[in-house]
Amino acid sequence: MQTLKGKNIHLRAMEPEDIDILYNWENDTTVWHISNTNAPFSRYLIEQYVFSVQDVFVNKQIRLMIDTEGKAIGCIDIFDFDPINKKAGIGILIDDTMRNKGYANDALETLIKYCFTTLQLHQLYCSILTDNEASLKLFAKQGFKICGKRCDWVFVNNKWKDEFFLQLIKF
Repeated sequence: MQTLKGKNIHLRAMEPEDIDILYNWENDTTVWHISNTNAPFSRYLIEQYVFSVQDVFVNKQIRLMIDTEGKAIGCIDIFDFDPINKKAGIGILIDDTMRNKGYANDALETLIKYCFTTLQLHQLYCSILTDNEASLKLFAKQGFKICGKRCDWVFVNNKWKDEFFLQLIKF
């Protein structure tokens, strides 16, 4: 896969130099509820993932690094890739030091173009907690619509939280 260029970012394959930052992001317990993680990842496991074949058609998922000025500032994932039904889920993480600078919007817009043009998908979807206003605003800006709500879906800090299901359908 070649680099996908946005306005101020580019999306690229994971490289060995990304292992440390991925290790930190994956082991940040404050975001585990978003990624359905419930145990730490070892550095070895992260290394194996980075060095594995990253082919969305084989693995049904791919992680791309969000890069600006030669620095990884986040990652964006395609998961549950279904080429028969032309759909996939997406998720994004921006390092907390780089948020609110437009990088997430740029990365999401770039990924959407890639999914609809190169992968020929018909729809993308994601799940966002109902109290995650920043993510809801980000995905709404790109045309995602809330099409469902899952009540008491995630247990975070001894409280149940609801989650919205969003879709973007290519017309």
